[in-house]
Amino acid sequence: MDRALDILELLASRPGTLGVTEIARGTGLAPGTAHRLLVGLAQRGWVRQDPGRRYGVGPGALRIGGAAATTLAVVAAPALRTAVEVTGETANLASLDGDVMVYVAQSPSPHTLRIFAEVGRPVPLHSTAVGKVVLAGMAPGPAMELLAGTRRTARTPHTLTDLAQLRDELDRVREQGWAMDDEEQELGVRCVAVPVATGSAWTRMALSVSGPTERMSRDRAVAVVPDLRRIAEDLGRRELGAAG
Repeated sequence: MDRALDILELLASRPGTLGVTEIARGTGLAPGTAHRLLVGLAQRGWVRQDPGRRYGVGPGALRIGGAAATTLAVVAAPALRTAVEVTGETANLASLDGDVMVYVAQSPSPHTLRIFAEVGRPVPLHSTAVGKVVLAGMAPGPAMELLAGTRRTARTPHTLTDLAQLRDELDRVREQGWAMDDEEQELGVRCVAVPVATGSAWTRMALSVSGPTERMSRDRAVAVVPDLRRIAEDLGRRELGAAG
């Protein structure tokens, strides 16, 4: 079971498809063992094989993933609504998926001028508050290794792309326990994020609020952090922890 799950996790973390040799190398399995497991997974629809005999995530796994995302969105909805009530800005829940963050749930701001993050949309790690706060929850070595393997595009003039600068930024985030996207992903938008933890461990998820810079100043963003922490801790302890 563990070996089959290793294969599914590898395929889910990579774009496109992989050959048997690549899958064996990525999971540490013997090629023959990897092939045998892939045949079984393909028969159940968990993986699919293309005409070039390469493998990708199949419809069975996608159905489970969709159901999990829907459940998570329902579970998180009350916490997101509370975050909107407290801050007045759009609240988001995002989860690490391979080398990107994906928004899995959102509650919009009541303001006419508000920020939308499309649910299901992947966003970079280096230029988002949700990405930085989840990276900071990892050990420094693996976090920088993950960052080094990504395209660190300069989305705006404020985006950090240099690994040394990003290392310093993650050190600051670890120390303070929250992260800010200060017009790094999109000009005119400021976002602050905190980790969503279950028990004492930081998870792959983050809670954030985003707003236009004319309304969400840096001081305002920092001021909402204690409320966000309280909401995230409650979400992790009472909701996600119980669901897990």
